Amino acid sequence: MIDAEAGLPDPPAADGPGLFGEAPAPPAAPKAPYRVLARTYRPTRFDDLIGQDATVRILRRAFAVGRVAHAFMLTGVRGVGKTTTARIIARALNCIGPDGQGGPTPDPCGVCPNCSAILADRHPDVLEMDAASRTGIDDVREIIEATRFRPMQARMKVFIVDEVHMLSRNAFNALLKTLEEPPSQVTFIFATTELRRVPVTVLSRCQRFDLRRVGQAELAAHFARIAEKEAAAIDPDALALIARAADGSVRDGLSLLDQAIAQGSAEGDAVIRAERVADMLGLADRGLVFDLLDAVVAGQPAAALAITDQAHARGADLGVMLADLLELLHTVSRLKAIPALRTGSELPEAERVRGAALADRLSVPVLGRAWQMLLKGVAEVDAAPDRREAAEMVLIRLCHVADLPTPGELVRQIGAQGPQAVVQPTHAATPAPIPTPVAAAPAGGGMTVRQPVQTGGALRAPESEPEPEPVVGAPEAPASVPAPPPPSLRSWREVVAFVATRREATLHGHLRHCAHLVRFAPPVIELRLEPQAPRDLSQRLAAILTDATGTRWTIALGRAAGEPTLAEQAGALDADRSREAEAHPLVQAILAAFPGARLGTVSDASLDEYGLPPEPAVAGSASPEPLLPEPESPDMEFAPDDSEPVGLHDLDEPRAG
Repeated sequence: MIDAEAGLPDPPAADGPGLFGEAPAPPAAPKAPYRVLARTYRPTRFDDLIGQDATVRILRRAFAVGRVAHAFMLTGVRGVGKTTTARIIARALNCIGPDGQGGPTPDPCGVCPNCSAILADRHPDVLEMDAASRTGIDDVREIIEATRFRPMQARMKVFIVDEVHMLSRNAFNALLKTLEEPPSQVTFIFATTELRRVPVTVLSRCQRFDLRRVGQAELAAHFARIAEKEAAAIDPDALALIARAADGSVRDGLSLLDQAIAQGSAEGDAVIRAERVADMLGLADRGLVFDLLDAVVAGQPAAALAITDQAHARGADLGVMLADLLELLHTVSRLKAIPALRTGSELPEAERVRGAALADRLSVPVLGRAWQMLLKGVAEVDAAPDRREAAEMVLIRLCHVADLPTPGELVRQIGAQGPQAVVQPTHAATPAPIPTPVAAAPAGGGMTVRQPVQTGGALRAPESEPEPEPVVGAPEAPASVPAPPPPSLRSWREVVAFVATRREATLHGHLRHCAHLVRFAPPVIELRLEPQAPRDLSQRLAAILTDATGTRWTIALGRAAGEPTLAEQAGALDADRSREAEAHPLVQAILAAFPGARLGTVSDASLDEYGLPPEPAVAGSASPEPLLPEPESPDMEFAPDDSEPVGLHDLDEPRAG
């Protein structure tokens, strides 16, 4: 055979080793570079999008009826498919079908020249711009200039602007006119993670689609399908951990799945377990988080710190562990509020079983109190120099607070059993400790102290105690604590003060600032109210007084001027004291010696909580002891006008008398 190019016969085929040994093997074809899972399994059709059913349904219907908008605004958190959806819309607009005769369709073929070029990111009429790096008005002018020309190859020219909220104000303004009336062959698709930073003038010119976070169950099922295609065996609990760490983002979850598969291959694991994924994520084991919550609500700091030591030894960040504990508290609260979650498939098995048991044991006030403390504790850990120490201090505080009853429990138990009652918390699994000894008055006026009992590292009140020994000649102790006598309301000021003790802060404020006393003749009170006072003030006041005293009270409203309000009386007295103090010669001398000085608040310890002098005692009633002795004369507050100044040497001399 003659070679066509050189005109020479072909060399004979080698039938054995050459002169210098075996012939070299042909070079192997270069291996294609590895593509991460997030790019390999990027959706190419609307049906491939997960968790975006509403958006897909609207877009498919819009293409079916031919009502496709000229501008779209896609918003959502990172990794939910904004840019992917934009590219699918671009293919749907420009697909011509395998035969080249097709039109816009919600199901692009993926094989026509337009679909292939858009999939390969090399189509000349589908232009993508990253607004995070090109934010100026000149970049927008390039887009506006490109809209003047017809598409070179496709049916529609599509401009995809990612992170559009990063554009400057001038760039947005330059885009408004073109966005409102674009050429018929141009479509704009914007994507953003911060919709609030996009001007409303731009939003009003676009069809808005909110891409939602993908649920954990959908993410775990999606990751399981991809792991099966990649021939990787991974435990369902590990997939649940990856789905939870992804926080609704498909791209973040695929990146974590890629890392978990690579780690399992390197370690030679046949099945990638949840423990391996937890170590990779820097998380504590889910069972440890449940054990930690059990120890905290039981008031066992030693057990809680032992769990944190174990988690820290495995490399877990205790700050992240507190965040996991916070999330678990939220899950338990949801299980308590929505019992149907216990039988659904939204939560993993551990949350449904152990979380439901915790929800049955803990009350809503206890869960809310632990949530508030943990929320502040997580912030403390982030600001502390040592995260481990800060996290352990937060857990110790939580264990201590878990032993204490809620304020509501205290009020109910003391009101039902009397002030000497032993308060027993009802929210903990084990008997809660009593922080201080409780004194009980035995017969004969003696005093015995019931000491708390130490059991299992926690203090608790003794379940039973021996009866006190009787004292000879002493009367028997009363069987029950007598009810307190009704309050004796002898003046308008005592009525207002009594309302303050009933936790009626709003009513108390209106009585102090808006009520003028016209007549006080119990059980009748006549008042004149300011216009800003609530309409039901008289009814509320009468109900409180009737309930407390057992006597029907009548609150009449009149138009007589009456007395000044308590706040006005206190203000007038305060002004008089300030004028009197400022007129004193010593104060005048100080103000003259120190230019710019001014007189501050003049306080008087003999005044009550309303800034008024104590009311005179009613005949036949015992007057309370004054808090401070009354001055012998008005001049005791200041030195006499003719006093000599005192020097340092006078302080060491003994005073006469």
